[in-house]
Amino acid sequence: MAALKLLFSSVRRHSRLHPSPFLRSLSSESDQAPPPPLKPHHPLPIEPVSYAPKPKPDPAPSPQSAQPQPPPPSDLRRDSAGGESVRPWSREDARFVKDGPSITPVSYPARVAPLPEDKKAEEGGGGAREEELEREKQRIEQAKRRAFRLEDRLVVPFPTFIKVEKKERKPILDLMDAIRQVKVSVATAKCNFDETVEAHVQLGIDAKRNAVRGNMTLPHGSGKVVRVAFFAEGADADEARAAGADIVGGVDLVEEIASSRKLNVDKCFATNEMVMRLAKIARILRERGLMPDRKLGTVTNDIVGALQKVRQGHIEYKMDRTSIVHVGLGKVSFTEDNLRENVGAIMSSLLLAKPTGLKKSSKYAGYINSFHICSTMGSGFPVSIQSLSKAADNYNKMHLK
Repeated sequence: MAALKLLFSSVRRHSRLHPSPFLRSLSSESDQAPPPPLKPHHPLPIEPVSYAPKPKPDPAPSPQSAQPQPPPPSDLRRDSAGGESVRPWSREDARFVKDGPSITPVSYPARVAPLPEDKKAEEGGGGAREEELEREKQRIEQAKRRAFRLEDRLVVPFPTFIKVEKKERKPILDLMDAIRQVKVSVATAKCNFDETVEAHVQLGIDAKRNAVRGNMTLPHGSGKVVRVAFFAEGADADEARAAGADIVGGVDLVEEIASSRKLNVDKCFATNEMVMRLAKIARILRERGLMPDRKLGTVTNDIVGALQKVRQGHIEYKMDRTSIVHVGLGKVSFTEDNLRENVGAIMSSLLLAKPTGLKKSSKYAGYINSFHICSTMGSGFPVSIQSLSKAADNYNKMHLK
């Protein structure tokens, strides 16, 4: 009930301001008094307000405006009233006017940079000035080099074509002819020692997949004095000393090598009992290629037989990473026949060490690509495969019966 009273009171208040038939009917029910008459509404006239312009202060005279202005040009364009226009004639105006003033084209003289010869001719005595400037330039360049440590570098023009001189291939010789050539080259050379005759064999196999290594005894020896160390104890050590070993020892020798890391020998042997005790110095021996190995015959209990082989010229060979085998054949002082038999022995041993995976259609095809013989300080001479095959066959007939 209170809410209805509040609603009717708000409606009554609104009906007094804005009367309407609907509200009048609602208000008549609650209040039967008639509303007061409304006065007519007349809008008030709005008169425009004008303000006097604000006077601007006089600007200070600038030095440029103080100067006298030049007289107007005589070729000003005139308007229809006969007065002069402010803007003079332009090329665009004269383009569309029939009787307009003629405008002459503007031409400028061609400017050409003078040549050094013309400049010297104009200056007359400018040679001294040029020399002074050149000396000053050189002095500045030298100061820059000293400050920044610049070095004069040889500037090669690009591209530079250099003809590669191809070396002439030496003719392939017979084995005996190649041995004679080696002896002649050593005779003409100035060497004060007995050079070693070396053989360098290029094999046609992959060094990563196969390995070629072996040992053999040259029929006429290698001509090299070999120092031998024998690792043995007790009676084996006494037997090695009697057979002619240079250094003999057991655990005491191993400890000495491990502490000093020095071993001045060319070959090392060990008995079957001592080879297990060499683990302490195995790395030192492997670095020098002296580690005893059963496959090479350097681990044995036949002390006398092993030392006799070494004195007779027992050698070892192994293929390097480039598939080349380097072997010593003997000394230059050997006779030609002795060197030939040593070459035959090496070729026979290489054929025995041939990998099984290669083709067996030929002994040498695909296995031995080239064979060179040379001295220690001399040049090499290629040898034919046919003469090498004959030397190997001759060695097999004489020594392998």
